[in-house]
Amino acid sequence: MTITNMRGSSVRRRTTQISTVLAAGMILAGCGGADGGADGQGGEESGPIEIAAFYPTSGSLALLGEESWRGANIAAQQINEAGGIDGRQVKLVQADVPDVNAATSEARRLLDSEGLDLAIGTYSSSLALAASEVYARGGGTYAELGAISEEFNDRGYENVWRTNPPAGTFAQTQIDFISDFVAPELGLGLDEVKVLLVHEDSSYGSSVARSTETVAAEAGITNISYAPYSAESTDLSSTVLGIEQEDPDVVIAVSYASDAILLARQMQENGVVVPAFIGTGGGHTLSGFGETLGEAANYVFNVDFTQYAVNPESTPGLEDFLALYKEEYNEDPASGHSLANFMGANVIFDILAETGGDTSPEAFGEAAAAYTIEQGTTATGWGVKFNENGQNTEAAPYVMQWRDGTLETVYPEMVGTIEPELATSGQ
Repeated sequence: MTITNMRGSSVRRRTTQISTVLAAGMILAGCGGADGGADGQGGEESGPIEIAAFYPTSGSLALLGEESWRGANIAAQQINEAGGIDGRQVKLVQADVPDVNAATSEARRLLDSEGLDLAIGTYSSSLALAASEVYARGGGTYAELGAISEEFNDRGYENVWRTNPPAGTFAQTQIDFISDFVAPELGLGLDEVKVLLVHEDSSYGSSVARSTETVAAEAGITNISYAPYSAESTDLSSTVLGIEQEDPDVVIAVSYASDAILLARQMQENGVVVPAFIGTGGGHTLSGFGETLGEAANYVFNVDFTQYAVNPESTPGLEDFLALYKEEYNEDPASGHSLANFMGANVIFDILAETGGDTSPEAFGEAAAAYTIEQGTTATGWGVKFNENGQNTEAAPYVMQWRDGTLETVYPEMVGTIEPELATSGQ
């Protein structure tokens, strides 16, 4: 029996175990001849391959945490329906981690007490930093599928990996978009463009702000000011007043779910319009942002993981993922976080296929270092190639724009569905 690989050619595995392909177009099952047991460190080879899965499914981060978990969960279900890895089922041991303390304690429990030496997660940078710290120091392996903090891969840990793009690539995409579209459209030179960074003040927002400042300076954009705020705020009127007083050409916003909606609503209520309001993933991606705000969401840009109104030729398998999601949860995805985690989980499963299900840091690290996928051959459009710090260098965010209730992809042109437009005071 043959399988279809990432590039569509028919191949036969080196062993007698048969693998199959999920809708994302990846090889998702494994090679035989593994020594590892249920936990990757010995035991019954027929037992499940257990992987810790850290996601905030309660508390203030639950919206995108749940959405992220759903993507990884669908990937696990599909590989199990296809026969698992080397004939063994994948079991994601989910841990709800609503805050940093929970992420730390749950990581210790699942690594030290339960012996799960491979973990995935989390969507939130603060949580990812906490859980991965425990795994890295405790001799386990941690693979992040959604958090973007630059610090995550800059701590010198050998067994920390990330499949999604980091904050620096978000910043680069934002600055490229300003350079290629916004500044010319406004008739301004880059040194004339006035940028205001409005960001929540956790590691997520602060990391993006620092990266943006660096990338902007390299491009010649130096007129930048800052407006940090707490994501827990219930009133952002002072932030809105600051935006009005600064009168920027561009706002680059970094927000979670509720604060993204609150900021946009209070800007509308006060008649504050910015020509280019550019979100950075987070709450500006959620379908609830468009549904809750209605026309107030129109013309808001967002730089984020791959969303669903995108050129299908660049994202093979995306439509199949949508069907799988709808079948499992009886609704459409709330954001691209589920897709990113689906893709990332499948990368992890594919690496485990190369280890024969061995989750030990040594086996996983060797297989991950050699693992590559070409861009444009997965449902996110991303490729995979890990650098010396464990960061995937073949993943990049795109620019989307809310238009009549749909988050349309507008940049780069090869993945776009419509042309971008700036907001005006008359809209």
